[in-house]
Amino acid sequence: MYRFLFSRQWLTYLGLAILFAVACVLLSRWQMGRLAEAQAVIDLVNRNYDAAPVPFAQASDQFGHLSEGHEWQQVSLRGSYEVADTRVVRNRPLNGQPGYEVVVPLRLDSGQTVVVDRGWLPIGNQEQGGPDSVPAPPSGEVSVVVRLRPSEPTLDRGAPAGQLASIDLPTYAGQLQYPIMTGSYGLMANETPAASATPASLPKPQPDDGTHLSYALQWLAFGVLMFIGFGYAARQQARNRAIDAAAEAAEAADAARAHGEDHAEAQQAADDAAARAARFTPKKRKRPTAEEEEDAILDAQGFR
Repeated sequence: MYRFLFSRQWLTYLGLAILFAVACVLLSRWQMGRLAEAQAVIDLVNRNYDAAPVPFAQASDQFGHLSEGHEWQQVSLRGSYEVADTRVVRNRPLNGQPGYEVVVPLRLDSGQTVVVDRGWLPIGNQEQGGPDSVPAPPSGEVSVVVRLRPSEPTLDRGAPAGQLASIDLPTYAGQLQYPIMTGSYGLMANETPAASATPASLPKPQPDDGTHLSYALQWLAFGVLMFIGFGYAARQQARNRAIDAAAEAAEAADAARAHGEDHAEAQQAADDAAARAARFTPKKRKRPTAEEEEDAILDAQGFR
């Protein structure tokens, strides 16, 4: 009945279905990999963002090269700001509003210099291309708690004097007369003493794992549906072949009867073919008679 499945055509169909299912599995695994990456970012933020700060002496290597797992780690610093080398970073929107971030070198007591991102300023109303004013950091020695962030990539665009296209620390270092640590910078959490005015603090990141899990399940469902579709097509093909065989057998039986031949064998073949075709035909539900419908109505209304 299903011997046609071994034909070249149907074996090709089966091969295509298998290839499609394999592709769906691979795409599902890719989505699961992206889900794992997103969850790793969530775990990293949750683990480091509000953890107790560590002293600079313990985390100094991270400012030279930020290791995996140390992003957002809090570090306590002590030194004085190099206010004259302040820069504003362009194109830094916050809550849908265009603006800038303010970065300032902080010369530490150890003699090393790191970059501190002091926060966000809105785009100016008085002068295009910059904030209206940049609040000055505290003068003299300060204690600052920062969160580690990696140096950003170089962007293929320039910036006016006093500004940066991104927090690209090597580019920033090239504008200064002294060395700075270029592996990471610190996003300010708090400082003591506090300045009279400060840029707006950047909010805690709110990463989520997105829709990767649902996409992964959808790809698996597509792979299963391909085989369901293949099985349905095969059953329809078998049904059509059985109906055609039953029709041919019935015609052969009628022809034998018309010629006065012994048609018992032909009739038996026709009956067998019809029985096979009937297996693929859904049984029709018997329609109730008018009397049965009337009795059902009376039953529903409580008259019987």
